[in-house]
Amino acid sequence: MKHSKGLGEIIRFGIVGVIATGIQYGIYYLLLGHLNETAANTVGYLVSFVCNFIMTTYFTFQVKPNRKKAGGFALSHLVNLILQNIFLNLFLWLGVAKEWAPLPMFAICVPINFLLVRFFVKR
Repeated sequence: MKHSKGLGEIIRFGIVGVIATGIQYGIYYLLLGHLNETAANTVGYLVSFVCNFIMTTYFTFQVKPNRKKAGGFALSHLVNLILQNIFLNLFLWLGVAKEWAPLPMFAICVPINFLLVRFFVKR
């Protein structure tokens, strides 16, 4: 039973992650003509953060949000935002097109974010 509960969390996290990532990437893409890549990524991240917190607490881990969970969620996402901007700039430096650079960044940062969020929200 515990194994299937953990698998359910991973599946729900994936669903929420796809939605939040879509919001973030959509905003990033729309802002590319107006802001530099790091600023566009940060704005997209901040907008998706609010939706992500609500979906993660109620849907993914099925817990009631409170200040402690919100603080842990915010801390884990601050770490994730820093990692994302580091990897985004690394991939840009390596020559990946600015429209595509977030994709390998997401591939690296999403699993790390899952572990951080799970740790803080499930406490």
